[in-house]
Amino acid sequence: MTSVEVANLVKEFTVRKGLAREKFRAVDQVSFTLVPGRTVALVGESGSGKSTIARILARLEKPTSGQINVALDDGTPVGGSMYRRQVQMVFQDPFASLNPFHSIEHHIARPLQIHHRAKGAEQTHERVVQMLERVNLEPAADFAQRRPHELSGGQRQRVAIARALAPGASVVIADEPVSMLDVSIRLGVLNLLGRLQREDHLAVLYITHDLATARHFSDEILVLYKGRIVERGPADDVILDPHHDYTRLLALAAPDPERLGKVVSSENVPDRSTLDNSICYNHFTASWEEAEVRATA
Repeated sequence: MTSVEVANLVKEFTVRKGLAREKFRAVDQVSFTLVPGRTVALVGESGSGKSTIARILARLEKPTSGQINVALDDGTPVGGSMYRRQVQMVFQDPFASLNPFHSIEHHIARPLQIHHRAKGAEQTHERVVQMLERVNLEPAADFAQRRPHELSGGQRQRVAIARALAPGASVVIADEPVSMLDVSIRLGVLNLLGRLQREDHLAVLYITHDLATARHFSDEILVLYKGRIVERGPADDVILDPHHDYTRLLALAAPDPERLGKVVSSENVPDRSTLDNSICYNHFTASWEEAEVRATA
């Protein structure tokens, strides 16, 4: 089993303003830990830095500063090709992440071959069939011969999950894995991820803007605002008793049948125009310290 410790992660991008260039900090001093058998949800609005963190962990982007330490149960550090085998990513768009010119078998066979998880064509085919059966795509031999355009969105995402697990990954980064799927099939994909996590004792980083799925699918929630974590804690505590204004705004924006037909008092709604000012260092430090107390309580 593998754990991941992220400490003071920073990512800056250079943007052009006219003739001048300025640095934009997309991720600002982010720290968290992923451990086997638990799911950490990273929630926030679009542009808050969620996917940037995912891409850094998947080594698709290089961090500006900070540390990412990956280690096995016995403390052995993980790096190089072993890092890429242990840490895998499920992308948001299940169609764009699969090559339309190749069969489903090719998509799953490639990581098996690259990471030496199968030898020869016969064993590789057997492993491909096994992986497809694990993600409930049956008859697996039939699905293996199809191409991505012949599958539904939910089926394509199941293929993406199988491909992520094929190298023997123990850390899965799921970047909004159900946001582009029909509502009717989202639960099935999330239940599949939950089952695979229990069976393989996976450490999962679940990135989403959906507070409902974050609450029910994760053990811990990190709330990200403008690249900073402004609140963290057990899933139920963060959703049912949010302390930070931004978390309360996210909770109020989520559909709630119990609020149907009711008027929400303006006194209970944080003012978005003053929210940015509340993230100044004096107020932010107080909110961060409060979040730290809640996380360790």
